[in-house]
Amino acid sequence: MERKRRSQSDTKPFEKSKKMKKSNQISVDEVRAGLVVKYINARIMRGGTISKLNEEYLWTRGGKIIDPMARFWQAAKLRQYAAEVVVDCKGLILVPGYIDLQLNGAFGIDFTSLAQTADGEESKAQSDIKYVAKRVLEHGVTSFSPTIITSSAKSYEKLSKILVRTPGGREHCNILGAHLEGPFISELKYGCHPASLVRKPYRGYASIQSVYGEKLLSETDIITLAPEISGALSVVQPLSEKGILVSCGHSMAKLNLAEKALHSGARMVTHLFNAMPTFHHRDPGLVGLLGSTKDKPYYGIISDGIHAHPNSVRIAFKAHPEGAVLVTDAMSAMGLGEGNFQLGETTVTIKDDRATTNNGKTLAGSIARMDLCVRNFREFTGCSTVQAIEAATLRPAEALGISNQKGTLNIGSDADMLLVDDQLNVCATIVGGEFAWRLHGLNLVCKLQHNSDKD
Repeated sequence: MERKRRSQSDTKPFEKSKKMKKSNQISVDEVRAGLVVKYINARIMRGGTISKLNEEYLWTRGGKIIDPMARFWQAAKLRQYAAEVVVDCKGLILVPGYIDLQLNGAFGIDFTSLAQTADGEESKAQSDIKYVAKRVLEHGVTSFSPTIITSSAKSYEKLSKILVRTPGGREHCNILGAHLEGPFISELKYGCHPASLVRKPYRGYASIQSVYGEKLLSETDIITLAPEISGALSVVQPLSEKGILVSCGHSMAKLNLAEKALHSGARMVTHLFNAMPTFHHRDPGLVGLLGSTKDKPYYGIISDGIHAHPNSVRIAFKAHPEGAVLVTDAMSAMGLGEGNFQLGETTVTIKDDRATTNNGKTLAGSIARMDLCVRNFREFTGCSTVQAIEAATLRPAEALGISNQKGTLNIGSDADMLLVDDQLNVCATIVGGEFAWRLHGLNLVCKLQHNSDKD
């Protein structure tokens, strides 16, 4: 924010490149995180609302969103321009980047199967993860948790060599801690997971350590488990104290036991309505947690129109709007055509946009894009644009406990952002203050400020 706020007419020099000195124009590809960047001609989503065009501006530096007033006075003392680069956003909406807490793989790469190549080929396996992290930029994803389905202890040991939290930038999005979905799940609700590898934590936290190993646990953000299986309730608190989000899923748990899990520290439900009993009015099970009077959990929801009927998505949202966390649960076939693909040890068939096993009887992840899920969620629930975007930004960040860094455009947050249109199509993706992807043909005009220029 400058001492005198610019009017909309002040942006015309940026809209008409012929009025600019060519030496002052740069490509958005040249915008670096270390520069002070001012975004103008945008509608900014912040504080639960979307501003009017040029009602406010957004400033970034060093990969963070900064306080414009503090920058203005600092620059004034040095007799410099407050902004080094001005980006004209062409009237698009500037929103936080999407966060996917359940991504099994994409574009032919299955994260669970990387255990087969991780031993001795760590760099290749890590390159595969980064390849997915690059390709999902076009879907608006700026952070994701690589998700590993039920595996053997030996596989987890191999995966511990490659699953590492990695900051994003121009080349790929942020790679968060892993989501370990299994093996401590119900033998009755294992879905497409290999049944032979499903187990119970009989020895409590000692079982967790022996299966996953401390190295992998140190790089893990989420663990999905079934709270009703023997020993499971006893591990919820120690996992939560380590900063790991415990999510209840692949479970037959009745409501009273599910509530005990929440009281012990669990704070999420994995892919609501899937791999759990259907809602019953006498004992609603995990679904019933959305109707609790306190300790309501966050809940992952796959709004692809396949995993949950639009009416079911609407009911969940109406019951607990602040808990909705959009996840894709996408697997290796996402971004490719029909055929057979891998999800861990399981072969998955893609046909008619459905990922299934067991001759089409069992769903096995999805091939949904996050941007599609956001658009569908707004349509299915009738929620506002802000609420739809928050379900893919603020809510997953809150669930992980990182909303002071990600999920908002508040001052001090990471500069992970998107430019979207009114239909919520992703037009550009910015990671750490740098343009990592933009729609072909979208020419955003940037002006490099010089101290010799007139304001």
